[in-house]
Amino acid sequence: MLTVEQIHTYYGPSHVLQGVSLRVAAGEIVALLGRNGAGKTTTLKTIMGVTPARQGRITFQGRDITRTPTHGIAQAGIALIPDDRRIFPNLTVAENLRMGMLKNRAGNGADERALLSQVFSYFPRLEERIDQPGKSLSGGEQQMLAIARGLVARPKLMLVDEPTEGLMPVLVRNLTEIIRQINRDGVTILLVEQDLDVALGLASRGYVIDQGVIRFHGTTPEIQANRELQERYLGVT
Repeated sequence: MLTVEQIHTYYGPSHVLQGVSLRVAAGEIVALLGRNGAGKTTTLKTIMGVTPARQGRITFQGRDITRTPTHGIAQAGIALIPDDRRIFPNLTVAENLRMGMLKNRAGNGADERALLSQVFSYFPRLEERIDQPGKSLSGGEQQMLAIARGLVARPKLMLVDEPTEGLMPVLVRNLTEIIRQINRDGVTILLVEQDLDVALGLASRGYVIDQGVIRFHGTTPEIQANRELQERYLGVT
């Protein structure tokens, strides 16, 4: 579904991604692992066209999207759930979700109601707070809203950046199961997650990135068994 080939991304003169390559097949959950500052978020932003690659190639469902603007990538079927959530604080839950629908021209009327019904089946708490402004929601509820806003655009692939960061353990467990269910329902996921147990509990395989370079690629059991890899690149002691 997604192929990233030897991408190089810069922030000004800083060479952040240095030949990153990865693949995500339809139906998978794949984890992108690494310490803070390793290049995980930049990889997602490069795929999404937010920080375009200067070199390399990105293809999605056989189409070259390397030079496609962000809105075109969204319309092609990729949604980015950013680590800082970026909900609209002064808009209600319903208004935030409608903004997500507009991005991909998801429609209105019966189509809109069907989308909202699907989202609320994952996040019933959002339905309870549908008329509340985003800024009044808890951190966990804001994260739910960020994911829900991505879902209403009907993505084929979701790039999910640090979904459990700062959440209480009970919310982490809840959100983990929701992400798993979203994947079962047909959405492919490339996941950045600092909590190794959460990441490997969801993903079938993973890539380890350090200083903008992919250092390892393997199955979840291979990563779990490799203590040297975890200590060197993932901060596990």
